[in-house]
Amino acid sequence: MKNYGCACLLFFAVLASQAQNDSISNREFGNNEIKLNAIMLLLGSFEPSYEYNLSESSSVGVSLFIPFDDENFDVSTNYYISPYYRIFFGQKYAAGFFLEGFAMLNSSDREHYDHSQEGNYKYWEEDVTDFALGFGLGGKWMTRGGFVFEVTGGIGRNLFTKSNDDYYNYSPIVGKFGFNLGFRF
Repeated sequence: MKNYGCACLLFFAVLASQAQNDSISNREFGNNEIKLNAIMLLLGSFEPSYEYNLSESSSVGVSLFIPFDDENFDVSTNYYISPYYRIFFGQKYAAGFFLEGFAMLNSSDREHYDHSQEGNYKYWEEDVTDFALGFGLGGKWMTRGGFVFEVTGGIGRNLFTKSNDDYYNYSPIVGKFGFNLGFRF
């Protein structure tokens, strides 16, 4: 019951913050944003982002994902570079609810198992590079001082590598999610 109450309180706090009418305009800050995904940093990966605001309702950006802690963060992805385009539906300049379309050049380790008729099997890993297209959604908030934070999530599909019985850990689906913290300048 306590968790239900906390969830309701958080929900109403988010709604109240969306309903406020701030006078933050583009003239107070520039069109550039740099951000860092705090969730991925805690899990053992580095994911910085750069975003350029094209207008009050659209922006383009790019994010880079590099894992650095393989022991605690079991991920088969070696890296990805993901350009994106966002359309905003909020009242503030390049903030509020958004929809995102993204592309992703990604490299991952694929594990192979080959079983022989004698009962033996052979195992090896292969680095596979692929290209994915996807979509996402999220919300972005900005303080009067230019501090930006956003919650985002997205899903896409790799286009070139086909599923194969020899791949042990292959999935054509890719995902992006995070809680990004940054600054608009």
